[in-house]
Amino acid sequence: MLIIKYYLILKLLLYPFLIFGVQEEAKIKKDLRSLLSELRCMVCQNQSLLDSDSDLANDMKKIIYEKLKEGKSKTEVKDFLVSRYGEFILFKPLFNKTNLLLWLGPILSFLIIGFVGFKKTRIKIKK
Repeated sequence: MLIIKYYLILKLLLYPFLIFGVQEEAKIKKDLRSLLSELRCMVCQNQSLLDSDSDLANDMKKIIYEKLKEGKSKTEVKDFLVSRYGEFILFKPLFNKTNLLLWLGPILSFLIIGFVGFKKTRIKIKK
């Protein structure tokens, strides 16, 4: 009977730590799922890591999980993977001077086409 009392007291004392561990694991799994959907499988190339079942994708999933478990942020994990595999691993490219034309290209094309169209219609109206 005394052992049961000590067991219950110990369990009550440790309960907050157990809940914290469960919440931490849930946050890691949420971040893992988010990251896996943002990263491209290097074998399949049109699938996210979340959808891919290739050996490389499974290895990368383990690496990402371990990094998150070590306490690394999602940004740090992404930076690690970009340094290892290049920017191609990201479904959404980074906004930097290397990718400036990629990001501004559609806007510039729209403006040029609009300007040319405006000039063409003005010329027709004057005639």
